[in-house]
Amino acid sequence: MLHKICRFVTLCLSINLISPAFAQAAPGLPDLTAKTAIVIEASTGKVLYEKQADERRYPASTTKIMTLITALEHGNIEDVVTTSATAASTEGSSLWLAPGEKLKMLDMLYGIMLISGNDATVAVAEHISGSVGNFAKLMTEKAHAIGAVNSNFVNTSGLPDPNHYSTARDLARITAYGYKNPLFSQIVGTRHKVIPWPGKDHDRDLYNENRILTLVDGGNGVKTGYTEAAGRCLVSGAKRDNVQIIAVVLDSDHMWDDSIALLEYGLKQIKTVPMFNKGDVLKTVQVANGKSQGVQLLINEDVSIPVSDNDREEFKTIIDAPAKVEAPVAPGQKIGKVRILYKDKEYASVDLVSANPVEKKSLFGFLWGSVWSFFTFVIRNFA
Repeated sequence: MLHKICRFVTLCLSINLISPAFAQAAPGLPDLTAKTAIVIEASTGKVLYEKQADERRYPASTTKIMTLITALEHGNIEDVVTTSATAASTEGSSLWLAPGEKLKMLDMLYGIMLISGNDATVAVAEHISGSVGNFAKLMTEKAHAIGAVNSNFVNTSGLPDPNHYSTARDLARITAYGYKNPLFSQIVGTRHKVIPWPGKDHDRDLYNENRILTLVDGGNGVKTGYTEAAGRCLVSGAKRDNVQIIAVVLDSDHMWDDSIALLEYGLKQIKTVPMFNKGDVLKTVQVANGKSQGVQLLINEDVSIPVSDNDREEFKTIIDAPAKVEAPVAPGQKIGKVRILYKDKEYASVDLVSANPVEKKSLFGFLWGSVWSFFTFVIRNFA
């Protein structure tokens, strides 16, 4: 009896020791070494897995995702940026900028995202806002506007500061916003870039430090990060079958393994389902003073939606189109749009165009129509 009791106690202790790990693991997803993590579908923001995703942490160089977004929206990529002595002496990972060195803004941005040039972040910030502090305020303001309200930035590089923090959820939201910009996607998905090196007899050869680009089929971003305070951090992305997945791991012992597992898990959860086919007629509107009394409105492109866990019913459509239009109507004329919502937030908006032309009535036709309307009125009311 005593032997059986001991076995039972041992079993209970074992379950208590391992249950937290099982509680954090989803079916088909191995235990993660990251302290906090999340994986989302980018276009809707739907969360497919999370672990302590709202815990504030040092973001290290994943900060530079917000730096890139802010630079693209407030700067001019064709501007020539002059490196100050302050920028050139910035500690940490470097693009090896020299005081007074001039580079195009776009080249600076590649240097920031591919090899994590802290010096380049300072040069860009000073060029756009006059100082790192002013630029960091723009970063925080934009992050909050995106919905990343648990983030605060005081520098452009991610060097540790008690007032510089973010969360896994916020970094995923920020990255999803970034992917809406084609140039952002191009930069973070670039494996190799050659940029000028003034004063040298060769150019800078930049190879992206983000191994996800080669380790994952469809890997297309975005940024690594490491400091002693933050641990190993990685915001990663992969796109397959037009589905963009974003994974975030912060303070991870095995950030590559964790991120690969999250991306593959996320991609398996999403199915792309057709919602509309190009040419589908969604509405008929009246045509005033036209030879035809109505015109059909059709959608001018295919529309598919990313569905997971049978959440198809979460997608709704709203047709924005007038009840009546004035003739003439040209074929393919834009008359309205259909808005597709996911949980009451706009997922996509697609134009509705006329399926057929409608000519304007001639003067004779207009007069005959008026006479016919008069006789119809008389017959209905006095016969």
